[in-house]
Amino acid sequence: MPGTLTLVPTPIGNLGDISPRAREALESADFIAAEDTRVTLKLLNFLGIKKSLISYFEHNKAEKGDIILQRILAGESCALVSDAGSPAISDPGEDLVRLCAQSGVPVSAVPGPCAAITALSISALPTGRFCFEGFLSMSKKSRREHLESLRGETRTMIFYEAPHKLVNTLHDLSDTFGGDRPISLCRELTKLHEEVFRTTLAEAAAHYEALPPRGEFVLIVAGAKAASAPKADGADAAARVRELTAQGLTRRDAVKQAAAELGLPKNAVYEAALNIAAK
Repeated sequence: MPGTLTLVPTPIGNLGDISPRAREALESADFIAAEDTRVTLKLLNFLGIKKSLISYFEHNKAEKGDIILQRILAGESCALVSDAGSPAISDPGEDLVRLCAQSGVPVSAVPGPCAAITALSISALPTGRFCFEGFLSMSKKSRREHLESLRGETRTMIFYEAPHKLVNTLHDLSDTFGGDRPISLCRELTKLHEEVFRTTLAEAAAHYEALPPRGEFVLIVAGAKAASAPKADGADAAARVRELTAQGLTRRDAVKQAAAELGLPKNAVYEAALNIAAK
């Protein structure tokens, strides 16, 4: 009988954010697959946990993924962690989850810290609808195509970025979306020097050109403004009333339905219908 794969989120800055369930999952696992075993070892030492560690990151995931899977299929349980936050989100853990799922291995996740959601919640930008875009490609062509595909995106967008690429990314975002587009830049989340910088893309680029950025960033970018639908007028209202009455509706019901469809007051639709009929 195969073991299990459990995704365990780790603190994104403050070790006090480790949850009792996350700690229990790390304690009960037979071994831990970690993005950087040195980083995970510090966390385990903080928790007083001793476990077998295996490295699993972008450049060894093909080789180590199969090794991890075979151990799980042999009956061992594995806890998967990244250096910070939820594994498998913009992270090679995504491939291990897929590999295990395809092999019939039970996969579960402990909820917990996630930099993207933490930053979104304090961004002061709309949170009702958003899309996570992760890290932009280092290839200029791929970056351009990615951003062009988002030119008309109306949802709030979330990006991750490293400090040495931040200024170029801000210029790319500004060129695509316009320099006046609002952005919230979040760094050092949950740490002593947590910073949230709410500004525009152009101002952010200028700011960090003058003040070299430090630390990993979460960029929360406002979506494009939705295009306004053309407003219906009296002629549209009268024409729709004629269509509906021709279909068998009474004038009263036709006016009511036309008003609802066109977003106009019922008395305005009724008046328009009467004026057209009188001509």
